[in-house]
Amino acid sequence: MFIKERIVGQNGPLVSEIGLGCMGMSWLYGKTDRNESIATIQEALDSGITLLDTGDFYGNGHNEVLISEALRGFRRVNMFISVKFDSKHRSPGDKFGVEDNRPEAIKDFLKYTLQRLGTDYIDLYQPARIDPSIPIEETIGAISDLVKEGYVRHIGLSEVGAKTIRRAHAIHPLSWVQSEYSLFNREIELEILPTLRELGITLSAYGVLSRGLLSGAWTKDRIFSSNDKRMKAPRFTNENLEKNLMLVEALREIALEKHIPVSHLAIGWVLSKHENVIPLVGARKRTQLREMLGVTNLDLSPEDLVRIEKAVPQQSVAGEYYAVPRKKWFL
Repeated sequence: MFIKERIVGQNGPLVSEIGLGCMGMSWLYGKTDRNESIATIQEALDSGITLLDTGDFYGNGHNEVLISEALRGFRRVNMFISVKFDSKHRSPGDKFGVEDNRPEAIKDFLKYTLQRLGTDYIDLYQPARIDPSIPIEETIGAISDLVKEGYVRHIGLSEVGAKTIRRAHAIHPLSWVQSEYSLFNREIELEILPTLRELGITLSAYGVLSRGLLSGAWTKDRIFSSNDKRMKAPRFTNENLEKNLMLVEALREIALEKHIPVSHLAIGWVLSKHENVIPLVGARKRTQLREMLGVTNLDLSPEDLVRIEKAVPQQSVAGEYYAVPRKKWFL
């Protein structure tokens, strides 16, 4: 399969126009099959996906070890691995601790990430969340030192606002900013996307299917596993879920006309927004991956995009995913 490529940042490498987000293979969405996860990563690479996205806190390091196993036999130079680092203080129960962006902590995090992944360098390194007690200049400066030392190739940020992006970019050029972006989450269009385009920074878009809601396969009767975090998300509960699934049905009408899955419209919409946007798809199974790969052949016209946005008006989306609205994280 031929997958087109997009550039990371202004002068960065070319990567597949969609990437594989590996989080769900280790964390948040319930029980997974280790062998199936490894097979999914390997099939993604064989299919032409070169971008793998992970985090050191996904299953407390489990995801990085999983990726390391999957990559055996593949040439490291042919792939782009992005890693988010998170809080130093986490409980055995996998509860979030306090963000820690101290320079000495960052170097400590990276040391263990390199060991778990079994690699000598990380293609892109970024804090998962900003530590408000540490100036962003210090955080970026510390990662910049790692770039100079050869352990990191590119620097990114995750879930930050335009002011922080500008301050960070002034210290060291950012290659991308990672943020949730989907038909159900469009608030970054107001300020963040224009800033990224002005500065030549790529958007790494996660949550393009809104945690499965926009897949077209979700039903109001779906039973959550006990460790699936979505069961407590306002967007997935009661009346909110019913309203959101009505929006998905409006989207399905367009999909049926085009003889494609609903998921293709949702991912294709993100992919069509701008050349500086690279969607991450969170396939956990090979069957999911194969369906999502079909979007690379989709060509949406300007008229199609208008129809899609009319079918899913932003103001009609019911409930946030997070109990605390995500916009409060933006600084």
